[in-house]
Amino acid sequence: MAKIKITQVKSVIDRSERQKLTMKALGLRKISQSVEVEANDAIVGMVRSVNHLVAVENI
Repeated sequence: MAKIKITQVKSVIDRSERQKLTMKALGLRKISQSVEVEANDAIVGMVRSVNHLVAVENI
């Protein structure tokens, strides 16, 4: 499967609890932190729900 690099670009302060938990599940805790993950359906769905807080690039 393809890998994607997800980088947090905005803070989760003042966001809903659901969005905070999604960011935690993706492994993101700080602004400018990046993770590389497999691009499966679950991950793509999580990224889509917090797309205003992250930047995504294909690897």
